[in-house]
Amino acid sequence: MPVLRDMEIGLMFWAGPDPVATIQNVKALGLRCGQLGIPGDYILDAAAWKAALDAEGFTIVTVFAGYNGESYADIPTVQRTVGWIPAPTRAEREKRTYEISDFAAAIGVASIALHVGFVPEDKSDADYIAVRDMVRRVADYAANNGQSFALESGQEPAPVLLNFFEDVSRPNLRINFDPANLILYGSGEPIEALGLLAKHVVTVHCKDGNWPPKDQPGALGTEMALGQGSVGIDKFIAKLKEIGYRGPLTIEREIEDQKQKLEDIKMAIGLLERLRA
Repeated sequence: MPVLRDMEIGLMFWAGPDPVATIQNVKALGLRCGQLGIPGDYILDAAAWKAALDAEGFTIVTVFAGYNGESYADIPTVQRTVGWIPAPTRAEREKRTYEISDFAAAIGVASIALHVGFVPEDKSDADYIAVRDMVRRVADYAANNGQSFALESGQEPAPVLLNFFEDVSRPNLRINFDPANLILYGSGEPIEALGLLAKHVVTVHCKDGNWPPKDQPGALGTEMALGQGSVGIDKFIAKLKEIGYRGPLTIEREIEDQKQKLEDIKMAIGLLERLRA
């Protein structure tokens, strides 16, 4: 595996049927690292992925767990389907997360991550207690695999997430900080949130977006190409430097138009190369 430089640029991408082809598509962009998303119905083949990573000299920084039945159509749908908040799917998703941790360990990846969902603010709420205890169990399992366990930021305000971390009280529980998510969910200013959560941040997404429309309750904001939304990516990178972050700058772009997605990723790479200098 290559030795990554400070603030190495990477890509968030999803596992395809052919690990070698999937990795080569990312490498064709001139990138040497990334975060690997695993769809809920994906068959985990650690041997094939380990062989592909070794052959291609590519580094997976984080393995992200996705789950069957999740939808990000709007905020009520996210609340109903995403992560560990929906009670009917908790058991199967907990089991799948252990499988993801084992898969990541087998391919040499020291971090797993996921969207946990909208954590209630009320610590006496039954969903809060159930999810808190589940996070503790998964964090302990990941620790036994020599891994950090990162929650994606954005679906709750930074102070709520910080209080949740203090309540969970696990040293390997970390944050994959996505500045755009705070805007897309209308949960707070990302630069301020990064300062508050800094000590827990292990990885970041470089993603941009605009705030939800005020006249459409429950709507999500609009994801934008990096540098064209409300994050202020120059301020974001400057804040990362200020807090001493030296990890990868992982681009995430989630749109259906694959041609435009590729162009936006290429543009984002150029922008980040200038900003990290």
